[in-house]
Amino acid sequence: MPDTQAADGYLLLEDGTRFEGRLAGAGTGGAGEIVFTTNLTGYQEVLTDPSYAGQIVVMTAPMIGVYGTRDEDDQSRRPWVTGFVVRDLTADPGRDGPGRLTDYLERHGIPVLTDVDTRAVTRRIRESGAMRAVIAGASEAVEAARARLQSEPSMEGRDLGSEVSTPEPYELAAEGPERGLVLCLDYGVKQRSLDLIRAEGYRLRVVPWSTPASEIVESGASGLFVSNGPGDPAAVPGSAERIRAAAGAGLPVFGICLGMQLIALAFGGRTFKLAYGHRGGNHPVRNLATGHVEITSQNHGFAVREEEGRVPGAPDLEITHRNLNDGTVEGLAHRSLPVFAVQYHPESAPGPHDSRYLFDRFVDAMRAPVTR
Repeated sequence: MPDTQAADGYLLLEDGTRFEGRLAGAGTGGAGEIVFTTNLTGYQEVLTDPSYAGQIVVMTAPMIGVYGTRDEDDQSRRPWVTGFVVRDLTADPGRDGPGRLTDYLERHGIPVLTDVDTRAVTRRIRESGAMRAVIAGASEAVEAARARLQSEPSMEGRDLGSEVSTPEPYELAAEGPERGLVLCLDYGVKQRSLDLIRAEGYRLRVVPWSTPASEIVESGASGLFVSNGPGDPAAVPGSAERIRAAAGAGLPVFGICLGMQLIALAFGGRTFKLAYGHRGGNHPVRNLATGHVEITSQNHGFAVREEEGRVPGAPDLEITHRNLNDGTVEGLAHRSLPVFAVQYHPESAPGPHDSRYLFDRFVDAMRAPVTR
């Protein structure tokens, strides 16, 4: 159990539950939706995954920081979590070379609460669902902390994809001989996804969420990648028009995580908020076409609505993958257009590599004859 005698801070949940701990990083100030992830490694990738924007992340693995930090593990231009809760925060990575996670957290201004009974916090989230929370110093009255918590917006109805998207387009060169151009519609893309597409020989142009549909269609791109991202997919403005325009022009479209939800909405589907979401690197998903089970990396709090094996309102979409823990939809494909998507993170940063084949599928779709 955590050493509550040394506690100088606490975590307050929306339902009034309070957990004691010690302040680290930037100290107090963190507020957001509290969620947990079951990743055993990859804490730096978690911190810099834009899909965690607006959230306080609880790590279920007990020891965090043991291998330090490296610049090449960053998945975006900065960390996006609003708070970090851990059981044991290690100051010394135990070997030369990598930086210390404690220094990294302080440098980026991330509020941290350590020496917390993270098992108890995780059980509470599983029982009551993801909710708003705040990290506070021991001297801050509970009433003041609760007022800060109540001022934090709910995740439902919140558009965060436009907030984490790149403000300006930028390009990344292909690795090796160039096969063509891929557009990435950025709602919070991770660097590993971009690296995997570049490794297939494609130059990448990462464009803001607000890029006009006409610009996407007229770009001369070989395909459109619709990225992961945070927030409520139903609150993202204009995505349906952009995705339908690209697909209608015959452009192969590949979406992951938020990208799948936006593709579902573009073709008439609906989404809903999960109780506590799917976050971690050990989620089993069945590929319905092959029967194979993939262990996947996931980070999402919303899902595509399904009724009797179909996506209501979207007859052109078929379900291709299913979560074996709760039966939710994990993959979709258009019945006649080169459009497909998965709910999980096949780029696996962090996580297993079972689903990397999906990037090969995207390449195959782009190399096939395109009807515009």
